[in-house]
Amino acid sequence: MPVVEMRGVGKSFRIPSVRRDTVREHLLGFVRRRTFETLRVLDAVTLSLREGETLGIMGRNGSGKSTLLKILCGIYRADTGSVVVRAPVTPILELGIGWNPELDAVDNVLVLATVMGLELRAARAAVDDVLAFAGLERFARLHLKHFSSGMAARLAYAVAFKAARGILVLDEIFAVGDAEFKARCEARYRELSASGHSVILVSHDPRAVSTFCARAVLLEGGRIVLSDTGERVAEAYLRLLSQPTTPALRVAGGQG
Repeated sequence: MPVVEMRGVGKSFRIPSVRRDTVREHLLGFVRRRTFETLRVLDAVTLSLREGETLGIMGRNGSGKSTLLKILCGIYRADTGSVVVRAPVTPILELGIGWNPELDAVDNVLVLATVMGLELRAARAAVDDVLAFAGLERFARLHLKHFSSGMAARLAYAVAFKAARGILVLDEIFAVGDAEFKARCEARYRELSASGHSVILVSHDPRAVSTFCARAVLLEGGRIVLSDTGERVAEAYLRLLSQPTTPALRVAGGQG
């Protein structure tokens, strides 16, 4: 039985059809009725993830990947279709989520690890390993507000790898950090995969999807346009990059 089943999933957002950039435009907006358009970000997406499988997801920016992952992780609710998740999910989608810039690295590791499901005792025991994995031992007591985006990214992924439960969602993991950190990530991924974890790997890197994903899907304009081996999807993605972008579907909306 699949650990994830998504059937006919659709998601739309209402966006104002007229921009209001000035104070005058906002004041006039109180007496003029605003019109909206519906931006359909996902359209009838169906996919599944088997236990112990790594599923790749590829697509150009704006294709719907982030929205799909947020639905899977329970951040967004699908407008249509059904989503069944039969295992805990460990997601790293937006690297700022969960961090407190006024706390140091150690305290942030404890907070994020417990949010991801580790008991506090286990989180404390894992701090040294997390910092070593991220290569940030020297910065253990530095507040996160002084971290670069790359340092914060390495720390977030290190926590996720340590706290991994059930389904691990990796968003561009092999694009973070230097060659040494990427090698550690690849080795840790192989350990998790060998131990039976299911993984969803979102990446723009054809090599990563070809190497790590037996199966993958290609998103374009909110739809799955190809479901095949990781190698074939990676090849199709490279061909897609040379074509014009398919816009998300816009449906004329009513007045607000």
